[in-house]
Amino acid sequence: MCAHVLVAEDDEMQAELIRRSLLAEGHTATVVHDGAAALDAARRLGPDLVVLDLMLPVIDGFGVCRVLRGGDPEIPVLMLTARSDEDDVLLGLELGADDYMTKPYSPRELMARIRTILRRSGRAAAVREEEPAVTAAGISVDPVRHQVRCDGQPVEVTPAEFQILLAMAGEPDRVFSRRQLLQCTRGFDRSSTERAVDVHVMNLRRKIEADPRRPVRLVTVFGVGYKLTGGRP
Repeated sequence: MCAHVLVAEDDEMQAELIRRSLLAEGHTATVVHDGAAALDAARRLGPDLVVLDLMLPVIDGFGVCRVLRGGDPEIPVLMLTARSDEDDVLLGLELGADDYMTKPYSPRELMARIRTILRRSGRAAAVREEEPAVTAAGISVDPVRHQVRCDGQPVEVTPAEFQILLAMAGEPDRVFSRRQLLQCTRGFDRSSTERAVDVHVMNLRRKIEADPRRPVRLVTVFGVGYKLTGGRP
């Protein structure tokens, strides 16, 4: 069972722990840190499950759940919170949350709850042919089949390179810092430094650029980081 999970958690350490646990389970993950970003990612990516912290900035978890249930009531939602008041639990469930966990929690228990929700919902029971890959600059990244294509041709990438492309293709023209891209690879390159991102980018350019010395897809934004261009080169 492979699923794409959207993690909306403002605590970066908690979010990273959840992301690593999901990767170890064979899932893919997108991490955001506020409610507005969660709604945007949910609309763009159509995740199989949303792990939703209650105390998010901008829009709290209750608000995010309310909007999600109004748009796609089939997306399962697992709420996380440090608040255990019965009224909060009931409100979360009334808004349509499929399950509710109170912090602190065991990562093993969280993964078990996620497996149960996915199995019950059937969202990740099989590869869905209609699910589109994420595409930008002629690069197609399929998070379910774990495939990358460049101008229609298959490209072999490492797991870390795949996660970098998946993040960048999901937000074309967004400039990612080295630190942000490093977070994408943490499940695979646990001992890497930010300079390792430059090596991943250099290797990706060899695979997706006609002339890696003059990149037009995966470009450098000097003093900031890198971006994957939105249009075709």
